[in-house]
Amino acid sequence: MTYDIVVIGAGPGGYDAACEAAEAGLKTALVEKADLGGTCLNRGCIPTKVILGATAAVEELAAQAKMKIASGHIDIDFPALQDRKDKLVGGTRKAMAQKLKTLGVDLYPGSAMIAAPGIVKVAGEELASLEYRHLIIATGSRPIFFPGLEPEGEAVMDSNGFLALEKMPESLIVIGAGFIGLEMAQAAHRLGAKIHVIDAMDRVAPAEDPEVSKALQSIFKRWKWDMRLGVRVESVKTENGRAVLTLEGGEVIEAEKALVAVGRGPVTEGLEAEKAGVKLERGFIQVDENLQAAPNVYAVGDVNGIIQLAHAASHQAAYVVKCIAGRVDGPYQSGPVPSVLYGSPEAMRVGVMPSELSEAGRPVRISKFPLAGNPMAQAHASTQGFVKVVWSGDTVVGVTAVGFDVSRLTTPATMIVQEGWTVDDIHKTIFPHPSLDEALLGALKAERSEV
Repeated sequence: MTYDIVVIGAGPGGYDAACEAAEAGLKTALVEKADLGGTCLNRGCIPTKVILGATAAVEELAAQAKMKIASGHIDIDFPALQDRKDKLVGGTRKAMAQKLKTLGVDLYPGSAMIAAPGIVKVAGEELASLEYRHLIIATGSRPIFFPGLEPEGEAVMDSNGFLALEKMPESLIVIGAGFIGLEMAQAAHRLGAKIHVIDAMDRVAPAEDPEVSKALQSIFKRWKWDMRLGVRVESVKTENGRAVLTLEGGEVIEAEKALVAVGRGPVTEGLEAEKAGVKLERGFIQVDENLQAAPNVYAVGDVNGIIQLAHAASHQAAYVVKCIAGRVDGPYQSGPVPSVLYGSPEAMRVGVMPSELSEAGRPVRISKFPLAGNPMAQAHASTQGFVKVVWSGDTVVGVTAVGFDVSRLTTPATMIVQEGWTVDDIHKTIFPHPSLDEALLGALKAERSEV
């Protein structure tokens, strides 16, 4: 069977690429060795948000109780929550399969291997040989582990194991203070677990603006999390059914479970992409400015190592399909890519941060607005945090925020950065009152200061 496009991997990038290709009138095949939706739908973004959404009322009540205007207790039926999560994920997979069928995409369940340029072999219930004019590799990423930190599946687990728990542990060690670890730690905290956070970096969310990290740490300390930052882990293992972590200095921390969330690496093993002329570096597929890895071969999403975000993968996929269809020329340009830490507090970021500007020798100023001055944050008794706007010259080049519900600022902030707002643009748009959006407006209007 010969196809205009064969896509390997049905995560956000691969699935969207297949749909875009079919809608463009290209004969398309999609190969997936596991479940439609990839990590994001089945073992990552979506299941985590279901748990965070279902437990959000715990933090809402706690915030109002601190104001002495509410009291009570919220009981979460965790098995029922897990069942609902599984049903939602399963329903989404069915809807995705139906869309592929409606669009005429041929779905091949099984593992893909590139046999030669222009040929993909699929090993599943039935063997298949697919000839392609163009190939899109979107095989994604998976958790990676340092020596001594490998989860063995009993008391020490990875993010997949955490999301499959039958009951939430009474105590949890989280190794890795990035977004995955912090979101899952928040979920466990809401369900009553005592939290220990360990990271070799000297702050949580180390990829974020240092002031955002500081605000997050302040809130977590208020929750009485045990945070060990700037320390290294020697080992973590199961002993007598519990997780036992040993730091480099010999200190031991024990908990019912441990979650290892130290990063993700590309899924390219067994693909034999080199047979198509693809080059790998540390397992990542190397691509040019057009996301092309070899003649007629493209790579999108986590596997190309550019950025590990589902929405970035989908954006790259749309560009590649347009390239193949002859609807776009010129190099791939993502524009500002937003990122969000979900939960309560939340953090968002888009564009360039002050440290990046300083390192590049560019002028930088910032303007800020505290959430304590926002009526919606006040109404929800969650006023810790801020919105920060980053300026280079007279142009907005970045926005970051931390605190109550700040994820809702992500899209307007992205548009503001993409359009390169100046002071003259601030009053061209009406911001609703009362709204959290006014905190973004307040930051735009605030006095700018040197960093």
